[in-house]
Amino acid sequence: MYPTPKPSLKPNTYAYESTPLVKPTGFREYDARWLLEKEINLMGVQALGLGLGTLIKEMGVKPEIVTGHDFRGYSASVKMALVSGLLAAGCKVHDIGLCITPMAYFAQFDLDVPCVAMVTASHNDNGWTGVKMGANRPLTFGPKEMTRLKEIVLAAKFDLSGGGSYVFVENFPERYIADLTKRPKIKRKLKVVAACGNGTAGAFAPRILEAIGCEVVPLDCELDHTFPRYNPNTEDMKMLHAMRDAVLMHKADVALGFDGDGDRCGVVDNEGEEIFADKVGVMLARDMSALHKNSTFVVDVKSTGLFLTDPVLKANGVKVDYWKTGHSYIKRRVNELGAVAGFEKSGHFFFNKPFGRGYDDGMIFGLAVCDMLDRSPDKTMADLRKALPKTWGSPTMAPHCDDEKKYGIVDAVVKHFEELKKDGMRFASQPIRDLVTVNGVRVTVEDGTWGLVRASSNKPELVVVVESPVSEARMREMFKAVDDVLRKYPDVGEYNQTI
Repeated sequence: MYPTPKPSLKPNTYAYESTPLVKPTGFREYDARWLLEKEINLMGVQALGLGLGTLIKEMGVKPEIVTGHDFRGYSASVKMALVSGLLAAGCKVHDIGLCITPMAYFAQFDLDVPCVAMVTASHNDNGWTGVKMGANRPLTFGPKEMTRLKEIVLAAKFDLSGGGSYVFVENFPERYIADLTKRPKIKRKLKVVAACGNGTAGAFAPRILEAIGCEVVPLDCELDHTFPRYNPNTEDMKMLHAMRDAVLMHKADVALGFDGDGDRCGVVDNEGEEIFADKVGVMLARDMSALHKNSTFVVDVKSTGLFLTDPVLKANGVKVDYWKTGHSYIKRRVNELGAVAGFEKSGHFFFNKPFGRGYDDGMIFGLAVCDMLDRSPDKTMADLRKALPKTWGSPTMAPHCDDEKKYGIVDAVVKHFEELKKDGMRFASQPIRDLVTVNGVRVTVEDGTWGLVRASSNKPELVVVVESPVSEARMREMFKAVDDVLRKYPDVGEYNQTI
């Protein structure tokens, strides 16, 4: 018998040390995230491992799993607690040690293992922990699997048959690096800033870029789990500004920034301009669709409207599908449609054959940018940026909103906009042209200016993005109009960053 997890316990008590703590809201739409000690303890992580092993067997999947951990001070301990639960549930565990998330996804293919459990809090601040899971490569869990996992864990309905086994796979990063770099070197001499925010990618990104022929300028590549300069988040303006300064100082061709677990990448061009990942996606779609005409690309609802209006993509016969934000959602959609690639504004990029295996990998994203520049020897990254039709877009902005309340507020906001459109009302000074409600609400008005509100899938926040093809003033007008709607709800707090 295993104790039933509790939703709250105080640290440094007998109960905390003898009872699993698992806050229910940590089971998110497509992965798991908790504040360690406050929302989950190590015994709770063990319960998660038991639940995951139980679910794998319930799904009829071979109980064999790859696991690894990112470079946070507590991640190795969290992983071993997870492993103990997986073993008790009868799983064979292949531990690849310290790694980035795409390395764990690659291991599923390289080791021929069906399941994965990567211990990482991704780009979340220190104090957070979490697990990205899957049982059908290259896909990761979605709401259905996460809901069932939550039910199993919170009810302590575990398969305790035991019989698990453990193997540590030595030097696995070398296999991953070899797989990415067994290719021709680029012909163009590129100086690349590799920015890692002192996160896990710092151990691997500079080596990978050097191996394909780049001159690499390392920026914050020393592993330091305290993240002394800024959080390794490629949407964080602090990180992007540090990349800008390094590009200008070293006269580099481009800066590539990798998040804490290496599955996302951000870009700054040779003039020091931050190019949000959705715009880089348009640039890569131009490059890739020139090689593969009539390609399909999947993009998330936070992304620029240029995917539908760009004349080069139209000329290349590109088909675009706007889908739900979230690495599991986009990954599944890319797989369902047989798309060449999927792009998220957050910097998750998913490359299908012939470029990748369908999962998100910040390193492959970085190599794709280098290849694009290599195929455009007479153009700089800034030239490629300037070749796009001009739009004014915001970074991803996140006002605080408790996990227990955020979905209800978003539902109310969606209803508000549906009623506005039904009644023929104007928004941000213009008639509403279109609403996309596949993931929150994206409202587009007559001149193409749009705003998005959705619930964050991995933090107690809402997500707000705005863009205008007309002017910066229209972008700001849209943000004010969207924010005015959100301010009607007292539970919506301050933003992490705004325009």
